[in-house]
Amino acid sequence: MAVNKIKKRANSSDYGKMDVVFLSLVLILLTFGLVMLFSASYAFSLEYYDNSYKFISRQALFGVAGVVIMLIVSRIDYHFWRKFAWVIYAISIIMLIMLLIFPPMLEGMDVKRWIVIGSFNFQPSEVAKFAIILLFSSLIAANYKQMKSLGFVGFLILLLGATCGLIVAEPHLSATVLVFCIGVVLLIVGGLAKKYIFGGIIAVAVGAVVFAFSGAISYVSDRLQYWIDPWSDATGKGFQTIQSLLAIGSGGILGRGIGQSRQKYLYLPEPHNDFIFSIVCEELGLIGAMVVIILFCLLVWRGFSIAMHSSDKFGSLLAIGLTFQVGLQAMLNIWVVTNTIPNTGISLPFFSYGGTSLVILLAEMGIVLSVSRGANIEKT
Repeated sequence: MAVNKIKKRANSSDYGKMDVVFLSLVLILLTFGLVMLFSASYAFSLEYYDNSYKFISRQALFGVAGVVIMLIVSRIDYHFWRKFAWVIYAISIIMLIMLLIFPPMLEGMDVKRWIVIGSFNFQPSEVAKFAIILLFSSLIAANYKQMKSLGFVGFLILLLGATCGLIVAEPHLSATVLVFCIGVVLLIVGGLAKKYIFGGIIAVAVGAVVFAFSGAISYVSDRLQYWIDPWSDATGKGFQTIQSLLAIGSGGILGRGIGQSRQKYLYLPEPHNDFIFSIVCEELGLIGAMVVIILFCLLVWRGFSIAMHSSDKFGSLLAIGLTFQVGLQAMLNIWVVTNTIPNTGISLPFFSYGGTSLVILLAEMGIVLSVSRGANIEKT
């Protein structure tokens, strides 16, 4: 009954109100991210592009476009996207296959992670994340009674494995970990039998150890080595990690002050991208770093709260998957820049440079807001 009520009122003027707290957290993170991106990028941008505003002007433009798209998507009944679950999944698989067929589309890159269209480039793995969340949410919601069936669970694992296999072949281990963890969380939340969870944990643990140390992908072994001891190649493969740790350590409790980072002056590679959190720590100190972490924690908490109050299982799984993606990605990025885990090349949501990925992220947040609207119909 609740689902039918949502569908009837989805396009009417009294469609439920969006969750203002979640929206506010998204906008605060976006604004904070843009400020820190400008601070982290202007020296690099001036040196290599003779324009201090190159990165921030482009990111701000995408940010504004992303907010508009987010608000539009929040007005669309989230059930609408369910119709395209298989289509989006198929598109993501096709794009991932294209990456393996064609040579790297970005010059100077020895990995195949980007598709380039004119002046735009994006990673199909970003689409793959959303595709897995949408498809798994749809299939599990429609067949949740079969989550005890090995056949159905095996089918879902096959879909997840195909996506992860193509992403790891790029190679892009961080995205593989993200997609895999998202899929597993949705399986567990969707009612996966405990015996499958226990068996899966053992299989994954054994497989990860064997894969990491087998030398199947040489750079995995290298990154493990320079994670354990980055100073063994301080001017080479350990350089970025060392500079990141120096930035974090020099920030102290209160930081050097906004705009006062020293490491961003061509010491720390990619200060505006994967390692932007290091600049946050250097300029804003432990206090600023904790504020960022707390904001992400609040966003995850509010997203899960929206999921718990969703009117149906599909909306609940969708909100959990999209929120968990942001939280896990932020956590992995922070672990990388603090050398808690090996450097895997993962961006910090809302902060790292990347226009198309920012727009996709904000559109996904719009879907969470749509779920909140559906949940609030009964309250309005």
